Amino acid sequence: MLAAREALTASRRAPLLSVLSVVTIAFSLFAFGLFGLAAINIREALEQVEQRVEVRGFVAQGTEIESVAAAIKDIGEFPEVARVDYVSEEQALERARREMGEFADVFESGVLPASIEVHLRPGMRTPDNVKSVAVRMRTYLFIDDVRYGEEWVEKLYRLRNIATVAGIALGLAFAAVAVIIIGATIRMAVLARAEEISIMRLVGATDMFIRLPFLLDGLVKGTIGGLLALLFTWLAHRTVNEYFLKTVFFDRELVFLGIVGGAVLGVLGSLVSVGRHLRRI
Repeated sequence: MLAAREALTASRRAPLLSVLSVVTIAFSLFAFGLFGLAAINIREALEQVEQRVEVRGFVAQGTEIESVAAAIKDIGEFPEVARVDYVSEEQALERARREMGEFADVFESGVLPASIEVHLRPGMRTPDNVKSVAVRMRTYLFIDDVRYGEEWVEKLYRLRNIATVAGIALGLAFAAVAVIIIGATIRMAVLARAEEISIMRLVGATDMFIRLPFLLDGLVKGTIGGLLALLFTWLAHRTVNEYFLKTVFFDRELVFLGIVGGAVLGVLGSLVSVGRHLRRI
C-alpha cells in the first residue's frame, strides 16, 4: 500500500511527465503492434495460398471406376493427405469452360481427362511431402501423369521461410527499440526524483523499498500504454479495412499478450533505470 501511495504521489507531482511516459510507451508499442499486425496478415495470406497446393493425377481413358475408387481410398490413407477428390471428364470440361470464360468454346467433350485431386493437410505442404505424394501416385498404372507445380511449391515454401525469419528478426528489433525508449522515458522519472532517492538511501531504505514504487509506476504506465497501443492498432486496422483491403486483427490471446507485454516492458524499464541509478549513489 505504501509503495502504491508513493507511486501515485509521484505521478501527481509531475503529471506532464507521467502523461509523456504513457504516450511514449503507447507509441513504442504501437509501432511494434503495427509490425505484428502486418506479420500476421502476411502469414494469413501465405496460408491461404498454401491451401491451393494440391497434387493432381490424370487418369487414363477407359479406366474402370472400381480401380479409381480403390486408388482414392489408398491415397486418402496417406498421412500427408487431408482429402481426395475425383474429377470426371465432364466435370473437368465444365470447370475449364467456367474458368476460361470467353474461350470456353475452345474445349470440346473428351479433350480433358479425368483426374484425382489430392489436398494435403496443413503443415504437410512442404516440397518434400508434396513430391513424396506425387511419387507414390505415379505407381498406379492407370495414372498417365502427375502434376503439382514443383517450382511454384518450392518458391512458396522458400517465401514462407524468409517471411518467418524476417518476421522474428524484425520483431526482436522492434521489441528492443521499444524497451530502450521505455527505459529512457522512465529514466526521466527516476532523475526527477533523484534527490528523494538519495535521501531515502541515506536514512537506510533498502533497494527493494526504493525500487517498488517505480516498479508499480512502470507496471501501471506500461499497462495503460499497452491498452492505448492496442486501441491505435485497432483504429489503423479499421482504417485499412475501410479504404484499402480486408485484414485480420489479433485474436484474444494476442490482445491479452499485448497488454501483459506492455506491463512487463514497463516493469523491466523501471527495474533497469532504477537499478542503474542506485548503483551510482
